[in-house]
Amino acid sequence: MIKDAKYDMSQARLEELREELIYIQTVREKEVAEQLKEARSFGDLSENSEYEEAKTEQGKIHSRKAELNDLIENANIVEATTDTTKVGMGSKITVQEIELKNKKKLRIGDPEVYQIVGSQDAEPGRNKISDASPFGSALLGHAVGDKVEVDSPSGKILFELMKIELAD
Repeated sequence: MIKDAKYDMSQARLEELREELIYIQTVREKEVAEQLKEARSFGDLSENSEYEEAKTEQGKIHSRKAELNDLIENANIVEATTDTTKVGMGSKITVQEIELKNKKKLRIGDPEVYQIVGSQDAEPGRNKISDASPFGSALLGHAVGDKVEVDSPSGKILFELMKIELAD
């Protein structure tokens, strides 16, 4: 993890991370300690798969704790915008892919709706796109009717910003 990195997230996401950390510290660590204790009671640790599994789980828990502590300590709380004239953090936007041929706009596909969120709130499968992603960062600051070019793995894609709303 990068030292002094700031992680953009909502206050709600920060609370989720804190709750997960508390759960790990109060429940999961005790469960794994019990598993280790039980596995040790089986005798020879060199051929004890239960002991190896518990040790692996313990390592995962320690890694996740360190990650959660880093995220919490370096959280940058971002507030959702209240401006619907330009794309900002938390904006719910409708875009449509377009193609320009012979100075004419051709619409490709159906309009799609996304929400621009902080990196720790991103859920691409639910159309919550990080402000730091190529798509999210390209759209920030634009207004309805703007055409925005986005770099993608398959090349540049042109989108038209159709609508900006406040997130639910």
